[in-house]
Amino acid sequence: MSRAFPGALPVRARASRHSMAQVVLVVTVVTLSTGLVFTQAPVADPASKPLPNPNPTVVKNWGTLPDNRVWGNTAGVDIAPDGNIWAYDRCGSNSCADSNVNPIFKFDRASGKVLASFGGGTMIFPHGIHVDRQGNVWITDGNDNAPAGARGARGTPGPNAQATKGHQIFKFSPDGKVLMTIGKPGGAAGNECCFQPNDVITSDKGEIFVSEGHTSGGRIRKFSSDGKLIKTWGESGSDPGQFNVPHALAFDSRGRLFVADRQNHRIQIFDQEGKFLEEWKQFSRISGLFIDKNDNLYAIDSESSTARHPDWKTGIRIGKTTEDKVLSFIPPHQTDQPYGAAGEGVAVDPDGNVYGAEGPLSRQAAGGGITKYLKR
Repeated sequence: MSRAFPGALPVRARASRHSMAQVVLVVTVVTLSTGLVFTQAPVADPASKPLPNPNPTVVKNWGTLPDNRVWGNTAGVDIAPDGNIWAYDRCGSNSCADSNVNPIFKFDRASGKVLASFGGGTMIFPHGIHVDRQGNVWITDGNDNAPAGARGARGTPGPNAQATKGHQIFKFSPDGKVLMTIGKPGGAAGNECCFQPNDVITSDKGEIFVSEGHTSGGRIRKFSSDGKLIKTWGESGSDPGQFNVPHALAFDSRGRLFVADRQNHRIQIFDQEGKFLEEWKQFSRISGLFIDKNDNLYAIDSESSTARHPDWKTGIRIGKTTEDKVLSFIPPHQTDQPYGAAGEGVAVDPDGNVYGAEGPLSRQAAGGGITKYLKR
């Protein structure tokens, strides 16, 4: 059926055969059990037009690993309470399954020298990273040690019976002591945690929020400060409150939870009880989020391409947490493709310098695991 829908963007406008003066706006509407769905014009990339770049100086391959190690892939970077930088390296490749070297590092933000390292042998596929107000380091392990080809990062519907390690959340002290572990080793489904945990973050009250689902679908879990499950929300889909790979989490100063719903090309905003508040689509196909103390929002897109998100560039889009509007843009590394290459994780130090954590789609173009973008 077709009908006029107040406030919707018109799909088609035409003059009536009976009266050239009468204009009829036609919008396609489909009735579903969940309500009315209407077609709107697609969102255009704000970065397709000139935007200011507040961090124009690019320092590639920032952060020197010990023992002449070469960076593997990463997707995570965050800021310590003292302003220095925490990040991880997937053990020189894209997995720590066959390695016992330390994957987690603290770097001096001025020199890039290692200040601390730990975590060897504890995890398979470090994915999300969060540094809490006390300086503790939280890591999600998004894969498992099932035989190659059966591991649970991609292409499997649930935990593998052969897995004995992985799909957990670790809380480390600043010196590397394991303070808490959430989830069953090797993964769990249903009401148990976890399978493909993407990111973790803690609230002002110390409650723990975890996003799950790296292949498709997804959900958010909320835990008490001692790791007891309080509630879960979300399911596979594209409606408000549904997810298709909730890849990253961030809180603004009001305590609202921002979720990078990556394959739905949007940010969803919730209160801490899981109530849906807003949906934003100006920030692209987001892999990583960071919100600073002034509510500046940084969203890094590592995946836009002709196949995944046509006519959008990768890169770091910057705005405020008050509106769905991109105000500035840090462009991607140049490649032979128009969309370029950018990292998966993003963080901003107290001086305004931006750090990109380079994943498998960008590390070659970046020349290393971390790229530092100096504040103008």
